[in-house]
Amino acid sequence: MAKPSIKIDTEKLPEHIAIIMDGNGRWAKKRFLPRTAGHKVGVERVRDAIKAVDELGIKYLTLYAFSTENWKRPQDEVQMLMKLLAEYLKKELDELHRNGVRIRVLGSLDEIPEKVRTEILNSMEKTKDNDNIVLNIALNYGSRQEIVRGIREFASEVLEGKRDLDSLDEESFKDYLYTGSQPDPDMVIRTSGEERISNFLLYQIAYSELIFTDTLWPDFKKENLHEAIAEFQKRKRRFGGI
Repeated sequence: MAKPSIKIDTEKLPEHIAIIMDGNGRWAKKRFLPRTAGHKVGVERVRDAIKAVDELGIKYLTLYAFSTENWKRPQDEVQMLMKLLAEYLKKELDELHRNGVRIRVLGSLDEIPEKVRTEILNSMEKTKDNDNIVLNIALNYGSRQEIVRGIREFASEVLEGKRDLDSLDEESFKDYLYTGSQPDPDMVIRTSGEERISNFLLYQIAYSELIFTDTLWPDFKKENLHEAIAEFQKRKRRFGGI
């Protein structure tokens, strides 16, 4: 295990980190570049984040890549985002696989362009048996949509006689979410200075620690992640207790 550049307690690391990767457009605007330039640099930070959690031995990493609301963005920007995702998976898949990374997608693939969907499905299939790191990519994702989808699935099972209505509780409902049996995120990091959740993992982050940083995502490197973890370790998590 690599020694962190910021002093953190490696015995009290989060098991699951979720990141709202925000600020690519503002990063580019500050440099008088097109927004797509920010997205390209943002992809490099994804690589850094995966490497950083791997070095620390953190098992779960969830990255908010594209929300259901992001389709409202200019078409050329959406197309570039999809292209970058496909290129990233194609270029990095072998190394991710060698490093034991399992790729999962949180969200609906129905609206994703066919070529991109093919790369995603191939990546998920190739890495399905890996267990070093679970990399969740929230793509075409909205938490309200996820919850409604879960309710519909449970209701269908009740109507089919597979489940009893009274069998549903807070814990068993997790099986109907995209994250399934994974542990809830211990911490959520949002870059760029915005302090909101933006329809991200609303059910799963009920007791997560929220870390907001002014650093724009293209500038968010390993040291920034270590700083966020150090801040997390200062928090006293009570889970509703005293």
